[in-house]
Amino acid sequence: QVQLVESGGGLVQAGGSLRLSCATSGRIFSINSIDWYRQAPGKQRELVAEITSGGSTNYADSVKGRFTISRDNAKNTVYLEMNRLKPEDTAVYHCTAQTTGTRFWGQGTQVTVSS
Repeated sequence: QVQLVESGGGLVQAGGSLRLSCATSGRIFSINSIDWYRQAPGKQRELVAEITSGGSTNYADSVKGRFTISRDNAKNTVYLEMNRLKPEDTAVYHCTAQTTGTRFWGQGTQVTVSS
């Protein structure tokens, strides 16, 4: 089992910044990648960013150049730095951990960007 706890969401004006944190615990050695997903009301869930165990990163086209995913291995924490936020970034953001055969999910954190 892997446990994930997100934090850092909130309300911000368009153009502003937020940093989300994802603290991991449990069988973290089994994690292949940590991915941030988001889901807005009435929209499909979207993969926002990913960081693999090897340190490779991938981003959705919609956030490239604005969001940065990183990790602090000493703290077992992954971060999502979000800059130049737009109203369309409003969603519940979930941190997930992909292991072989299982994806574990955090409870999610709300990000609201006002225009």
